[in-house]
Amino acid sequence: MEESKNSQLFISLIYTFQMQTLVALGKLKNPMTEKTETDLFSAQTTIDMLEMLKEKTKNNLNETETKYLEQALADLKLNYVEEQARSEKKKEEDAKEDKAKDKKEEKGTEDTKEKKEDDDLKKDAGKSEETEKSESKPGDKKEEEKS
Repeated sequence: MEESKNSQLFISLIYTFQMQTLVALGKLKNPMTEKTETDLFSAQTTIDMLEMLKEKTKNNLNETETKYLEQALADLKLNYVEEQARSEKKKEEDAKEDKAKDKKEEKGTEDTKEKKEDDDLKKDAGKSEETEKSESKPGDKKEEEKS
């Protein structure tokens, strides 16, 4: 009877680690926060713990326990690799978006500078016209015509 109970407890322990890892991989909602979050470091740590258990219990498990542990590890490792690839892809996409955003902001800054320069040129041209107009008043033309 004791052997059966310990076997059930061992499988329950592996199941607990398995669920904890799936939560860390974002495959299941966190029961405490009700959010789906990804924490690859925690997932890797839990997988490492299961690997350690496998090594420490080698030749000390029955066939059912061994198969369950090996299957849990295989599934978790596959899910980990999948999430790691997804995370890397997202980082690359985010980097591309940031780069495009930076270029757009730079272009916007350049456009603003060009517009300011154009506005300054227009102001200078307007001042020149005003200066020319104020220098040649209508009364001056009459004097020029007389001479």
